Amino acid sequence: MKKFSRNIFPDSWIMFKRCLIISLRNPETLLTATLIPFFLILLFGTVFGSISDVGDFNYIDFIVPGIIFQSIAQASQYSAMNVAADMTKGIIDRFRCMSVSKSAVLIGHTGAGVMRGIISNIVIMATAPILGFRPQAGFVDWVLVIALLLLINITFTLIAVLCGTISKSVEGATGLLFPLFILPFTSSGFAPVDTMPRGIGRFASIQPMTPMIDSLRALTLDLPLGNSLMLALTWCIVLSVVCFAVSMRTFNRK
Repeated sequence: MKKFSRNIFPDSWIMFKRCLIISLRNPETLLTATLIPFFLILLFGTVFGSISDVGDFNYIDFIVPGIIFQSIAQASQYSAMNVAADMTKGIIDRFRCMSVSKSAVLIGHTGAGVMRGIISNIVIMATAPILGFRPQAGFVDWVLVIALLLLINITFTLIAVLCGTISKSVEGATGLLFPLFILPFTSSGFAPVDTMPRGIGRFASIQPMTPMIDSLRALTLDLPLGNSLMLALTWCIVLSVVCFAVSMRTFNRK
Protein backbone atom coordinates (compact mmCIF):
# COMPACT_ATOMS: atom_id res chain seq x y z
CA MET A 1 0.00 0.00 0.00
CA LYS A 2 1.38 3.40 -0.93
CA LYS A 3 2.20 5.94 1.73
CA PHE A 4 -0.02 8.51 0.08
CA SER A 5 -3.35 7.73 -1.45
CA ARG A 6 -5.63 9.94 -3.46
CA ASN A 7 -8.44 8.29 -1.49
CA ILE A 8 -7.23 9.67 1.83
CA PHE A 9 -10.24 11.97 2.28
CA PRO A 10 -13.01 9.43 1.52
CA ASP A 11 -11.07 6.78 3.45
CA SER A 12 -10.74 9.11 6.45
CA TRP A 13 -14.48 9.87 6.31
CA ILE A 14 -15.31 6.15 6.32
CA MET A 15 -12.95 5.52 9.24
CA PHE A 16 -14.41 8.51 11.07
CA LYS A 17 -17.95 7.10 10.70
CA ARG A 18 -16.73 3.69 11.82
CA CYS A 19 -15.25 5.17 15.01
CA LEU A 20 -18.45 7.14 15.70
CA ILE A 21 -20.50 3.96 15.35
CA ILE A 22 -18.21 2.27 17.86
CA SER A 23 -18.81 5.17 20.26
CA LEU A 24 -22.59 4.99 19.79
CA ARG A 25 -22.50 1.30 20.64
CA ASN A 26 -20.79 2.21 23.93
CA PRO A 27 -22.74 5.24 25.19
CA GLU A 28 -21.43 4.73 28.71
CA THR A 29 -18.05 6.03 27.53
CA LEU A 30 -19.42 9.45 26.71
CA LEU A 31 -21.60 9.40 29.82
CA THR A 32 -18.55 8.76 32.00
CA ALA A 33 -16.58 11.50 30.24
CA THR A 34 -19.27 14.05 31.10
CA LEU A 35 -20.49 12.88 34.51
CA ILE A 36 -17.09 12.70 36.19
CA PRO A 37 -16.11 16.32 35.34
CA PHE A 38 -19.59 17.49 36.36
CA PHE A 39 -19.25 15.87 39.78
CA LEU A 40 -15.75 17.32 40.05
CA ILE A 41 -17.05 20.84 39.53
CA LEU A 42 -19.85 20.13 42.00
CA LEU A 43 -17.37 18.81 44.57
CA PHE A 44 -14.80 21.58 44.18
CA GLY A 45 -17.42 24.30 43.97
CA THR A 46 -19.35 23.28 47.08
CA VAL A 47 -16.75 21.65 49.34
CA PHE A 48 -13.52 23.46 48.51
CA GLY A 49 -14.94 26.73 47.24
CA SER A 50 -15.45 28.13 50.73
CA ILE A 51 -11.85 27.47 51.82
CA SER A 52 -10.02 28.37 48.59
CA ASP A 53 -8.45 31.78 48.16
CA VAL A 54 -8.50 32.88 44.51
CA GLY A 55 -8.62 36.61 45.12
CA ASP A 56 -11.60 38.44 43.67
CA PHE A 57 -12.75 35.44 41.62
CA ASN A 58 -15.81 33.34 42.23
CA TYR A 59 -14.26 29.90 42.69
CA ILE A 60 -16.63 28.28 40.18
CA ASP A 61 -15.58 30.84 37.57
CA PHE A 62 -11.94 30.12 38.37
CA ILE A 63 -12.06 26.30 38.09
CA VAL A 64 -14.28 25.86 35.00
CA PRO A 65 -11.26 25.80 32.61
CA GLY A 66 -9.60 23.12 34.76
CA ILE A 67 -12.80 21.07 34.77
CA ILE A 68 -13.01 21.39 30.99
CA PHE A 69 -9.50 19.95 30.76
CA GLN A 70 -10.55 17.07 32.98
CA SER A 71 -13.49 16.38 30.66
CA ILE A 72 -11.20 16.41 27.61
CA ALA A 73 -8.80 14.01 29.34
CA GLN A 74 -11.68 11.69 30.26
CA ALA A 75 -12.99 11.72 26.69
CA SER A 76 -9.56 11.19 25.12
CA GLN A 77 -8.90 7.96 26.97
CA TYR A 78 -11.44 6.19 24.75
CA SER A 79 -9.48 7.21 21.67
CA ALA A 80 -6.40 5.55 23.18
CA MET A 81 -8.41 2.44 24.04
CA ASN A 82 -10.01 2.19 20.59
CA VAL A 83 -6.69 2.62 18.77
CA ALA A 84 -5.03 0.04 21.03
CA ALA A 85 -7.91 -2.37 20.40
CA ASP A 86 -7.50 -1.97 16.65
CA MET A 87 -3.74 -2.47 16.91
CA THR A 88 -3.99 -5.63 19.03
CA LYS A 89 -7.11 -7.41 17.80
CA GLY A 90 -6.26 -7.91 14.14
CA ILE A 91 -8.47 -5.39 12.35
CA ILE A 92 -5.42 -3.42 11.17
CA ASP A 93 -4.15 -6.53 9.37
CA ARG A 94 -7.42 -6.60 7.46
CA PHE A 95 -7.12 -2.92 6.59
CA ARG A 96 -3.59 -3.53 5.26
CA CYS A 97 -4.99 -6.08 2.81
CA MET A 98 -7.43 -3.48 1.50
CA SER A 99 -6.90 -0.33 -0.54
CA VAL A 100 -7.12 1.91 2.52
CA SER A 101 -4.85 4.86 3.20
CA LYS A 102 -2.72 4.20 6.26
CA SER A 103 -3.17 7.68 7.69
CA ALA A 104 -6.97 7.46 7.25
CA VAL A 105 -7.21 4.99 10.13
CA LEU A 106 -5.59 7.36 12.62
CA ILE A 107 -7.36 10.40 11.18
CA GLY A 108 -10.69 8.64 11.69
CA HIS A 109 -9.86 7.89 15.31
CA THR A 110 -8.71 11.48 15.82
CA GLY A 111 -11.89 12.95 14.34
CA ALA A 112 -14.14 10.75 16.48
CA GLY A 113 -12.11 11.58 19.58
CA VAL A 114 -12.43 15.30 18.92
CA MET A 115 -16.19 14.89 18.57
CA ARG A 116 -16.40 13.12 21.93
CA GLY A 117 -14.34 15.86 23.52
CA ILE A 118 -16.47 18.63 22.06
CA ILE A 119 -19.69 17.00 23.29
CA SER A 120 -18.15 16.68 26.74
CA ASN A 121 -17.12 20.36 26.68
CA ILE A 122 -20.63 21.42 25.68
CA VAL A 123 -22.13 19.50 28.58
CA ILE A 124 -19.73 21.16 31.04
CA MET A 125 -20.36 24.65 29.65
CA ALA A 126 -24.11 24.08 29.72
CA THR A 127 -24.24 22.77 33.29
CA ALA A 128 -21.62 25.06 34.90
CA PRO A 129 -24.02 28.07 35.04
CA ILE A 130 -26.36 25.96 37.19
CA LEU A 131 -23.58 25.83 39.78
CA GLY A 132 -22.81 29.55 39.57
CA PHE A 133 -20.52 30.00 36.55
CA ARG A 134 -20.96 33.53 35.19
CA PRO A 135 -18.84 34.14 32.06
CA GLN A 136 -18.17 37.72 30.93
CA ALA A 137 -16.99 36.96 27.40
CA GLY A 138 -18.08 38.94 24.36
CA PHE A 139 -18.76 37.58 20.89
CA VAL A 140 -15.13 37.69 19.73
CA ASP A 141 -14.01 36.10 23.00
CA TRP A 142 -16.43 33.21 22.51
CA VAL A 143 -15.17 32.68 18.96
CA LEU A 144 -11.63 32.45 20.34
CA VAL A 145 -12.78 30.11 23.11
CA ILE A 146 -14.40 27.74 20.61
CA ALA A 147 -11.35 27.81 18.33
CA LEU A 148 -8.96 27.22 21.22
CA LEU A 149 -11.07 24.38 22.63
CA LEU A 150 -11.14 22.75 19.19
CA LEU A 151 -7.35 22.93 18.95
CA ILE A 152 -6.93 21.62 22.51
CA ASN A 153 -9.28 18.72 21.78
CA ILE A 154 -7.26 17.86 18.67
CA THR A 155 -4.02 17.99 20.68
CA PHE A 156 -5.31 15.79 23.51
CA THR A 157 -6.81 13.31 21.06
CA LEU A 158 -3.55 13.03 19.12
CA ILE A 159 -1.73 12.37 22.39
CA ALA A 160 -4.28 9.63 23.10
CA VAL A 161 -3.85 8.18 19.59
CA LEU A 162 -0.09 8.07 20.15
CA CYS A 163 -0.61 6.21 23.44
CA GLY A 164 -2.88 3.77 21.64
CA THR A 165 -0.35 3.04 18.92
CA ILE A 166 2.59 2.42 21.25
CA SER A 167 0.65 0.43 23.86
CA LYS A 168 0.66 -3.36 23.84
CA SER A 169 -2.81 -3.60 25.39
CA VAL A 170 -6.02 -1.62 25.82
CA GLU A 171 -5.43 -1.32 29.56
CA GLY A 172 -1.88 -0.10 28.98
CA ALA A 173 -3.13 2.67 26.69
CA THR A 174 -5.29 4.05 29.50
CA GLY A 175 -2.34 3.91 31.88
CA LEU A 176 -0.14 5.89 29.52
CA LEU A 177 -2.70 8.72 29.59
CA PHE A 178 -2.49 9.05 33.37
CA PRO A 179 -0.45 12.31 33.17
CA LEU A 180 -3.37 14.00 31.37
CA PHE A 181 -5.51 13.47 34.48
CA ILE A 182 -2.81 14.70 36.89
CA LEU A 183 -1.41 17.73 35.04
CA PRO A 184 -4.59 19.87 35.42
CA PHE A 185 -4.21 19.57 39.21
CA THR A 186 -0.57 20.71 39.03
CA SER A 187 -1.40 23.72 36.86
CA SER A 188 -3.37 26.91 37.37
CA GLY A 189 -6.61 24.96 36.92
CA PHE A 190 -7.66 24.74 40.57
CA ALA A 191 -5.40 27.15 42.43
CA PRO A 192 -3.30 30.21 41.52
CA VAL A 193 0.28 29.24 40.71
CA ASP A 194 1.70 31.82 43.14
CA THR A 195 -0.07 30.14 46.09
CA MET A 196 1.59 26.75 45.47
CA PRO A 197 4.76 25.45 47.14
CA ARG A 198 7.86 26.68 45.35
CA GLY A 199 8.74 23.47 43.47
CA ILE A 200 5.20 22.68 42.38
CA GLY A 201 4.57 26.30 41.47
CA ARG A 202 7.66 26.40 39.27
CA PHE A 203 6.56 23.21 37.50
CA ALA A 204 3.02 24.56 37.10
CA SER A 205 4.30 27.76 35.51
CA ILE A 206 6.24 25.94 32.76
CA GLN A 207 3.98 22.98 31.97
CA PRO A 208 1.78 23.27 28.83
CA MET A 209 -1.63 23.13 30.50
CA THR A 210 -1.14 26.33 32.49
CA PRO A 211 -1.11 28.76 29.52
CA MET A 212 -4.01 26.86 27.93
CA ILE A 213 -6.09 27.12 31.10
CA ASP A 214 -5.05 30.74 31.68
CA SER A 215 -6.14 31.59 28.12
CA LEU A 216 -9.56 29.99 28.55
CA ARG A 217 -10.04 31.74 31.89
CA ALA A 218 -9.01 35.12 30.51
CA LEU A 219 -11.31 34.78 27.50
CA THR A 220 -14.37 33.60 29.45
CA LEU A 221 -13.96 36.18 32.22
CA ASP A 222 -12.84 39.08 29.99
CA LEU A 223 -9.39 39.33 31.59
CA PRO A 224 -6.05 40.41 30.02
CA LEU A 225 -4.54 37.58 27.97
CA GLY A 226 -0.90 38.54 28.19
CA ASN A 227 1.28 35.98 26.38
CA SER A 228 -0.74 32.96 27.55
CA LEU A 229 -2.66 32.56 24.28
CA MET A 230 0.51 32.57 22.17
CA LEU A 231 2.11 30.01 24.49
CA ALA A 232 -1.03 27.87 24.40
CA LEU A 233 -1.15 27.90 20.59
CA THR A 234 2.55 27.06 20.39
CA TRP A 235 2.21 24.11 22.76
CA CYS A 236 -0.86 22.79 20.93
CA ILE A 237 0.73 22.99 17.48
CA VAL A 238 4.04 21.46 18.56
CA LEU A 239 2.41 18.61 20.50
CA SER A 240 -0.07 17.89 17.69
CA VAL A 241 2.60 17.72 14.97
CA VAL A 242 4.96 15.59 17.05
CA CYS A 243 2.27 13.18 18.25
CA PHE A 244 0.80 12.67 14.78
CA ALA A 245 4.24 12.13 13.21
CA VAL A 246 5.30 9.63 15.87
CA SER A 247 1.91 7.88 15.73
CA MET A 248 2.18 7.42 11.96
CA ARG A 249 5.74 6.13 12.24
CA THR A 250 4.77 3.68 14.98
CA PHE A 251 1.65 2.62 13.09
CA ASN A 252 3.61 1.95 9.90
CA ARG A 253 6.33 0.04 11.76
CA LYS A 254 3.87 -2.18 13.60
